[in-house]
Amino acid sequence: MKNSYLLSSPLKPILKMKLIISLATRLLPRHYLQHVSHFFLRIFSLFLRGDKFEDPINGIKYRKLLPYGRLKSRENAIAPDSMSLERHRLMWLFIKEKTNLFSDNLKFLHIAPEYCFINIFKRMKNLDYTTGDLISPWADVKMDVHDIPFKDNSFDVVICNHVLEHVDDYKIVMKEFYRVMKTGGWGIFQVPIDTNNNHTIEDKKIVDPKERERLYWQSDHLRLFGLDYGKKLADAGFKVTESDFINEIGADLVERYALPKGEIVYFCKK
Repeated sequence: MKNSYLLSSPLKPILKMKLIISLATRLLPRHYLQHVSHFFLRIFSLFLRGDKFEDPINGIKYRKLLPYGRLKSRENAIAPDSMSLERHRLMWLFIKEKTNLFSDNLKFLHIAPEYCFINIFKRMKNLDYTTGDLISPWADVKMDVHDIPFKDNSFDVVICNHVLEHVDDYKIVMKEFYRVMKTGGWGIFQVPIDTNNNHTIEDKKIVDPKERERLYWQSDHLRLFGLDYGKKLADAGFKVTESDFINEIGADLVERYALPKGEIVYFCKK
């Protein structure tokens, strides 16, 4: 009877999904995952509905979120309907509370666009919204961020998250973000940060995927930024605010929205 109960337990599909997600994130390029996974996750989300967690992006509530991660799986990370991760939900709240994105008429470049935001931003009548990426199936413009195909001072807003750890030369890319941003404009450029290290670690001689995963947290990362990341953005010309916005949110909402505790938001102005 005990074994029979375990086989029919509601945890079983969640454990299977955890294994699938773990394998998929290791074996498949992210753009393939993005292209197909949202269809399956929206179906699977019906098994997860409840009232313990809430995705602030779309207001859908869940009894449990999905795990995510490569080296170490994070529980309650993915909200399946929007496909938002912890950092996306935090950024959504930050943008609503701390920026003019929802009020002013803005020309907005969104590089490596996240699925959870695209349709919302496209529907916003105050935004002239352009998405760009080298391989993303959702990008309006196919481009290399080392050489962004827009004129100087083109955009009021530039957002690009979890890309700079992948590029060949992050200094060139940061300068490109600065170049295409209008004076008075702003941007958010998040990356994985090792908060236990004051300095970024990078060694171009390290090419073994397993060694990169050990040192940089993923096999396709070329570096792991440390607490000097804000200074690197400042060196590119930005006025950088290292916001601890997460600490302005009540602890109950941090838990309910499943937000990343300790995450710094790097808010950059030109």
